Amino acid sequence: MKRAIVAPPALSSSALADLKAWLGITTSRDDAELTALLRLGLELCEGFTGTMPLQSAVEEILPANGCWQTLSTRPVQAITGIAALAATGLRTALGAGDYDLDLAADGTGLVRLRRPLDQTRVAVQFTAGMAASWEALPEALRQGVMLLAAHQHRQRDGDAKSGPDALPPAAVAALWRPWRRMRLA
Repeated sequence: MKRAIVAPPALSSSALADLKAWLGITTSRDDAELTALLRLGLELCEGFTGTMPLQSAVEEILPANGCWQTLSTRPVQAITGIAALAATGLRTALGAGDYDLDLAADGTGLVRLRRPLDQTRVAVQFTAGMAASWEALPEALRQGVMLLAAHQHRQRDGDAKSGPDALPPAAVAALWRPWRRMRLA
């Protein structure tokens, strides 16, 4: 399985404003770096919780078979299309009658093909994420992303007392832990 973010989430200006207020920054000189740190925080939040925080357009490449297959990204909001993927990279959109979809209550997306294909892989396009905007993201997740971005920014300036290789603050893990979803192999 291979995953690609087709359209990353739109990070509203209020996310940057929140971080700048937290850090006490009033200039726009560091806006690009702070925005990058917020995006990194969102990625790390997903890695820790197992849940994509902000809605994004995503594509996963799966084997082309008739078994139910689970998408690795959660929560899936909508599966928008499936295309057969040739070895050359050529894509052929499949019709709605060629596959089955299921969205479980826990945000799991499932797909299966109804008929065999000549190709060995399919590309599944979908929208996933907990919230449509920064403002709609649960407060604990937002605060954790902001604390992590602030921590990384201070590490850059050498202001942190724990050194350059320090782990993110324990407060971030405490904020995110209730949202954590783990899979047992």
